[in-house]
Amino acid sequence: MDNQAKLDFSKPILAIDIGSTKTCALIAEVKGGEPHITGTGISKSNGLKKGAITNIELASKSIKSAVSDAKRIAGVEFGEAVVSISGAYTKSINSHGIVNVPNGEITLKEINRAIQTALYNANIPSEYETIHVLPYDFKVDEQDFIEDPIDMSGNRLEVSVHIVTVQKSSLENLRKAVKLAGLEISNIVLSAYASSIAVLNRDEKELGVAVIDIGGATSNLAVHLGNSIRYNDFLAVGSNHITNDLSMALHTPIRDAEQVKLEYGSLHSGSSAIIELPTVGNEAEKQEVSLEIVSSVIYARAEETLMILAKSLEKSGFKNQIGAGVVFTGGMTKLEGLRDLAVSIFDNMPVRFAKPKDMDGLFENLKDPSCSTVIGLVLYSSGKNALYEIDSSKRLRLKENVTAPLGAMEKQKEEDEKKSAELDAAPRSHKAPEKLLQAGGSKEANKKLLEHIDLPDRSGGGIKAYFVRFWRWATQLF
Repeated sequence: MDNQAKLDFSKPILAIDIGSTKTCALIAEVKGGEPHITGTGISKSNGLKKGAITNIELASKSIKSAVSDAKRIAGVEFGEAVVSISGAYTKSINSHGIVNVPNGEITLKEINRAIQTALYNANIPSEYETIHVLPYDFKVDEQDFIEDPIDMSGNRLEVSVHIVTVQKSSLENLRKAVKLAGLEISNIVLSAYASSIAVLNRDEKELGVAVIDIGGATSNLAVHLGNSIRYNDFLAVGSNHITNDLSMALHTPIRDAEQVKLEYGSLHSGSSAIIELPTVGNEAEKQEVSLEIVSSVIYARAEETLMILAKSLEKSGFKNQIGAGVVFTGGMTKLEGLRDLAVSIFDNMPVRFAKPKDMDGLFENLKDPSCSTVIGLVLYSSGKNALYEIDSSKRLRLKENVTAPLGAMEKQKEEDEKKSAELDAAPRSHKAPEKLLQAGGSKEANKKLLEHIDLPDRSGGGIKAYFVRFWRWATQLF
């Protein structure tokens, strides 16, 4: 395909997950196609509410703190990062594209055109920006369910895609927060998509599976069928709601309620042991609380959370197509007894509680369900994404780690205009361009020579027209 460009995997990866409770930064090098973790940093998230940035300066400080720790451990500097974004303000739509195959054999060019056509056909609101275009079904002529159409023979290529869009204002706030931390964003990845990359195996994707990442204040759901996400949703429920419920029910400060959740968090009410907790408004005064009450409060909120998530899965319309069931990840999955409750609420579907995939150099504190998204970002950046995808930087990304810029014609036009402006501004040379050409020289070499040529300005535009005609003649000749 024209204008292909391989991703530079000699450069280290900086991945940043801006979660509702913590911001995690990972630095990795890619060796033999596999990432190796070299640095990590974690800070408390500030300036976020329900998955969206509400204070750019505070969010930026959290990002900068996490990145600084990671850079200090890895001993490298960075200018850009791949960053996660919550599904809070996303809209997803499906679209379809059809293109003819002029030469009877499908190349990356036809695949790119088909996906772009599907994107063009989509009715995307003006206030939204695309971050993922994920093909989930290819069709060649009358043959359906093609996994990979590359090099296949045919006269027509069709593709169905799942498009994830985000409110432009949310994206702009994210970019501002990251820029204030001294970085640029190389790619933006939906957090549910990143988590899926970190926890799913090939069989689960082929059978169909739902991934639910339950974080501190939010939950993200993604349904995978075959090679792509087919549905994603965001819900403002998470483990922080349990903390708030405990604080209210036990009349204890939030930080103490959080500690109780972490130490005694269980859905089993077998223990009747008594613990002492400070009272709200008078922390010097202690009160006795039964762990049975703690368990009942946790159970009630966990049950409500799972029921909300089950309704979201039902709403997707894919519940009967996910043969591999539901894979849970995220910090809340560490609650004892949650899996049994999930099985009963999700109608006895297969349920798996997953930690992120292991990788070389992974620190012990990262082998935790709460780190699935940031590890998924690292895997995504090392080429473990979907087979084909248009990413947030508008490039066609392949699993083989090749990218092809979109809008090549427009970019070439911009480059030509830029070079033309440089010619106008450069010192004038009156040498005839044909004398500077190397006879029999390569097209690229002659093009470079011509870039240094400028012609005197004369009224009527005759010289300019002559130059254009000569350029066309020279490029065709050589």
